[in-house]
Amino acid sequence: MAEQTAQSLADLKDVVDGTVGTEAAAIDPATLPDPKIDEHGRSYATGKRKNSVARVWIKPGNGKITVNGRDQEVYFARPVLRLIIAQAFQVADRVDSYDVVATVKGGGLSGQAGAVRHGITKALTYYEPALRPPLKAAGFITRDSRVVERKKYGRAKARKSFQFSKR
Repeated sequence: MAEQTAQSLADLKDVVDGTVGTEAAAIDPATLPDPKIDEHGRSYATGKRKNSVARVWIKPGNGKITVNGRDQEVYFARPVLRLIIAQAFQVADRVDSYDVVATVKGGGLSGQAGAVRHGITKALTYYEPALRPPLKAAGFITRDSRVVERKKYGRAKARKSFQFSKR
């Protein structure tokens, strides 16, 4: 990659935003990996977040998302969780283009929604490898590795101490 020198703060802002030097970031179709599509026309990926693991299959369709055999509106009742799942499609500009079937285990609803989003992102990059740069820039490909810290002995919780007794 060619290095760029910012002459002013405005140039630096353009470099950080990615508006300068985008011609070097053009994607060569010959260097892209082959799509990973099974005999049913689907792409499969595993997404993880906290203690949740989601197995996700995507295929071209009209945008129907099914989680553990239920519609997403039923399984993820909170609108915020449904927004988390839809983020990958919005960044990739593929809203209502793929049907999603996901099975998710472990953790709570928030972790499960993050796991499904991670799985959808990976499956999208397997189905259309050209979508990887925008999804990577949005930070959806990287697994969020934050998990609950374990409880230590001699402590009430992971870091909280028992109340100190002077006498």
